Amino acid sequence: MKTAYIFPGQGAQFVGMGQDLYNLNDETKALFEKANDILGFRITDIMFSGTDEDLKQTKVTQPAIFLHSVILSRALGDSFQPSMVAGHSLGEFSALVSAGALSFEDGLKLVSQRANAMQKACEAQPSTMAAILGLDDETVEKICAQVEDVVVAANYNCPGQLVISGSVEGVDKACTLLTEAGAKRALKLNVGGAFHSPLMEPAKVELQAAIEATEINAPICPIYQNVDAKPYTDPVAIKQNLIAQLTGAVRWTQTVQHMLADGAEAFVEVGPGNVLQGLVKKVDRAAQTSAAVVA
Repeated sequence: MKTAYIFPGQGAQFVGMGQDLYNLNDETKALFEKANDILGFRITDIMFSGTDEDLKQTKVTQPAIFLHSVILSRALGDSFQPSMVAGHSLGEFSALVSAGALSFEDGLKLVSQRANAMQKACEAQPSTMAAILGLDDETVEKICAQVEDVVVAANYNCPGQLVISGSVEGVDKACTLLTEAGAKRALKLNVGGAFHSPLMEPAKVELQAAIEATEINAPICPIYQNVDAKPYTDPVAIKQNLIAQLTGAVRWTQTVQHMLADGAEAFVEVGPGNVLQGLVKKVDRAAQTSAAVVA
C-alpha cells in the first residue's frame, strides 16, 4: 500500500504541543534540548506552557511546528515508511528532514532563518492574507490580476478554498470584488503578513544564500513540492523549489491530486492538528486519512 506522509504549516500550533513527545524517551528529549541550544532560546518553554501570543509569533511558530513534526516522525521509528511526502509551506522543510534529505540541525537552522526573514519582510510593509471560499481558482486569479495593488493567489488549499496574499489595500480591494463575484466568504486571516506573495522577495533573497550553502541529499522517497505540486528527488531541483517557495503559491490541491494519481492510498498527517487531513478529504472524500501516532 502506498502511503503519503504530509506535514502541516503555520496555523496548526497550540500551547502544550510536543509535551508528550518530550516526555516520550531520552532520544526525543535530547532532540528538543538540542533545538533549544541551536535556537538560542528555550522554545520548549513557549511550546509547552507559553502564551498563545508568544507562540503565534512567526519566529516561534515555524520552528515549533517543524520540531513537533520532525521529532514525531523520528519517534515513529521503523513504522515511518513513506512512499511519498509533502509539506504545506513550512511543512516542506519538515518533510525534507523526515525523508532524510536534510539533517535535523540544518533543517532547524533554515526554518529559523526563514521565519526571521519572513517576519522582517512583514514588518517592512503592512500586508495580509484572506481566505476566499466558494469560488473556482480561475475566477479568483482573474480578479486578483485586475487589482492594481499587490494581491495574488497564495494557497490553493482545496477546491473552493483559496487564500490570497498581498498588500492590505490589494487584499481589501480583491475581497470586495470577490464577494461581488459570488464568493461565499472573504475572510481576512490573522497572520503576520503576505506569505507566498511578491512582498516576500526580501525574505527570499535573504534565505537563498542559506539554502544554497546547505547540503541537501536525495530523499528516501519523492517529495511533492509546493511550487508546482510535482515529485522531486534531485537535490539541485529541490533547492531551487525551496527558494522559489517563499514568493510562489502553495499548490496543495494539485499536490494531493498528483499523489492520488501516483497511487497514494493513505495519507498520514505528521504534526500538530488535523488541518491537512480535512483538506485531503475535500479533494477526494474517499481518501484514507489519519494522524501519525506513536505506538
